[in-house]
Amino acid sequence: MSEKKQISTATAVMGAATGLSRIAGLVRDMVVASLFGAGFGTDAFFMAFTIPNLLRRFFAEGALTAAFVPTFSTVYHKQGADEARKVADICWTLLLLVMLGVTLLGIWASPVIVRAIGAGYGAVAGKLVLTDFLNRLMFPYIFFVSLLALVTGILNVLGHYFFPSFSTVLLNVSMIVCAVLLAPLFPVQPIVALAIGVLIGGFLQLALQFPVLRRKGIRLRFNFNFSHPSVKRIAQLMLPGLAGVAIYQINVVVSRLLASYLPEGSVSYLYYGQRLFELPQGIFVVSLAQAVLPAMSRQAAGGDHDGLKESLRFSLVLISIVTLPAAAGLIVCAVPVYSLFFMRGAFSYQDVSQTALALGAYAPGLLFVGVSRILVPTFYALQDTRTPVWVSFWTFLVNAILGLILMGPLRHVGLALALSLSSVCNCLLLVWLLRGKIGSLGLFAVSSSLLRAFPATLFMAGCTWLILQTVDWQMPGLSLGKMLVLGCAVAVGIAIYCGACLVCGVTEIRDGLQLVWRKLGLAGKA
Repeated sequence: MSEKKQISTATAVMGAATGLSRIAGLVRDMVVASLFGAGFGTDAFFMAFTIPNLLRRFFAEGALTAAFVPTFSTVYHKQGADEARKVADICWTLLLLVMLGVTLLGIWASPVIVRAIGAGYGAVAGKLVLTDFLNRLMFPYIFFVSLLALVTGILNVLGHYFFPSFSTVLLNVSMIVCAVLLAPLFPVQPIVALAIGVLIGGFLQLALQFPVLRRKGIRLRFNFNFSHPSVKRIAQLMLPGLAGVAIYQINVVVSRLLASYLPEGSVSYLYYGQRLFELPQGIFVVSLAQAVLPAMSRQAAGGDHDGLKESLRFSLVLISIVTLPAAAGLIVCAVPVYSLFFMRGAFSYQDVSQTALALGAYAPGLLFVGVSRILVPTFYALQDTRTPVWVSFWTFLVNAILGLILMGPLRHVGLALALSLSSVCNCLLLVWLLRGKIGSLGLFAVSSSLLRAFPATLFMAGCTWLILQTVDWQMPGLSLGKMLVLGCAVAVGIAIYCGACLVCGVTEIRDGLQLVWRKLGLAGKA
């Protein structure tokens, strides 16, 4: 199987699994919005969940994945499965011990951490106390998902993608069930039920992977040979990676800290806005980034830089022609989506409009976030984790400065816009530095596809907007009429975009449609 086909297949599998997870996440957010609204309790929960969630990205999805996957892939393909299993056992043992210590330290230091990142909550009686309690309750989540990240890296290198991507469905289902069934048990602060759901969901996510590991011949055991050369190499790669991820997470913390000084509900508006922003990002961008890293790691390990560049160009074209219309769709559909799925119970139309504004400010950054999520794994495949550190540092400064400037006149929308603008800077810096590292990236093909897709995107957005004007979105509830109009608008928009891309000569759309026809047994009809 060619690298392009492997990347496409892996992306499709992970995209499908992640899509199911995002649907479950949408249902979860609907339940949370309906039961808890946007205010005291949800602000405390989202701020508390920020801390273990940031550490998840800090230890797990960021530095660990960046260091482990290329090294494990090299060992597996050059030294064989037995040596790879040994490396997996050592990394499992070391990570388990480290994360146990981090978890216990986090629970003990929770009051200090919460006061540091949620300083603005001090002006509201009881808000910091609730945030601290929720943070302590959810902190073991980082233990489970960090181990999950290691297991995910192993399975991805072995060619299995579905269950690691599907696992977040269990987290969402756990949070939904606990919110509905356990909230009545906590009449003073029902939001506690949601935190219990996070803890249970983290455990279930990890537990789901072990049967798959056994089928792949991996039975993780304790191995304390921490002086193994591959483990040392992973540690060496992780150190600058940890610094880079730390800078990015500080960026997120600063945004949340600034939002805590804004009117009540601002943290929730940003959270709900970012959740929908992450829908296309999670389904396609993250899936493609995960799929391309093992492929590029194999090419880099084999010295095939031409093949690595081709995989990079192919991935960037796919990212561009998907994220550009997705960003436009998020802007056009923001109010309808929040009105349809969220406007009930404690979530009012005022909350809908404020959250839609946040999403509208996040959306333009989707293309640049997507491109960056492909460029960074390219550095990782080349076993360079230092360069993204410096890029993250400058991006952090841009976001912090812009956030301070824009939060005054634009409030929470200014913070969302600052993140989008800093994403542009991040992307451009990565392109420039990677070009200096490996030479021409062949971005003419990428920009050519992007320019052809742009008029198609504008036409699609205009037609979708016209369809959505046939409904009064201030009407609350999940009505059949609203659902049909939104569904029709999205379906027509996708069809118009694909058709317009064919007219404009975006060949990747034609190739994708032909692949679908072949899968359906309709070859020759595209």
